[in-house]
Amino acid sequence: MGLLKRNPFGHILFIKKWLIRILGCLTHRRYRGFNELQIEGSEIIKNLPESNVLFISNHQTYFADVVAMFHVFNASLSGRTDSIKNVGYLWQPKMNVYYVAAKETMRAGLLPRILAYVGAISVERTWRAKGVDVTEKRDVNPNDTENIKLALADGWVITFPQGTTKSFKPVRKGTAHIIKDHRPIVVPIVIDGFRRSFDKKGLRMKKKGILQSFIIKEPLEIDYENDSIEDIVEKVEYAIEQHPSFLKVIPAEELDEQEKLNALRKWDL
Repeated sequence: MGLLKRNPFGHILFIKKWLIRILGCLTHRRYRGFNELQIEGSEIIKNLPESNVLFISNHQTYFADVVAMFHVFNASLSGRTDSIKNVGYLWQPKMNVYYVAAKETMRAGLLPRILAYVGAISVERTWRAKGVDVTEKRDVNPNDTENIKLALADGWVITFPQGTTKSFKPVRKGTAHIIKDHRPIVVPIVIDGFRRSFDKKGLRMKKKGILQSFIIKEPLEIDYENDSIEDIVEKVEYAIEQHPSFLKVIPAEELDEQEKLNALRKWDL
């Protein structure tokens, strides 16, 4: 790799690689040490193509969710099964992984700007500004959709379809349009425990001894010709377990299992 070789967004890959290595080493114990990341389905990562893959996930913190994904993806590609043991997998990281993030978030300080260089596709949210929902939605910036298209053509893209860290908020139709227009392989991920482990930004640890779960599901089956935008939105909601039906009565057996997990997640003072 030439020292000045760049990706489609103009980022120097040599710098990006070292940022991933350094940040990966600094954050590794947040998922294996201070807390434990329980992974399921990592074999799916190994069998994905080099590009045009869209990861969809529920969202619990601004940055810790994405950082965990960088760890899991690279560990899986390095031959580890449901594990991020030994951070050496970051020595040769996958360089064409991108994530969709709000432009105002990625400009809020030096660290977010560094994280943006690692792979952010910064977009202007049409429904929210400065942390507050707006009454009049703005038009989608065509440059944002073009950048997502560019990232998919180059590699893998992570997006959080709800556009917020709050649970059970509606999935935004923009994600469905991306899926319909660009026909990527869509891989759902369901995470939990991050809200208990970190502050809202995902930069500061709140508690230790938390069991964080990270479940990678089989790619969605989508009929690109016949599925409507509404159909795709519903499939996404079910896939990331944010459909309103998940708020209905939970069976007693499942509650028992949750209690066992909560016991494992308990933070010993």
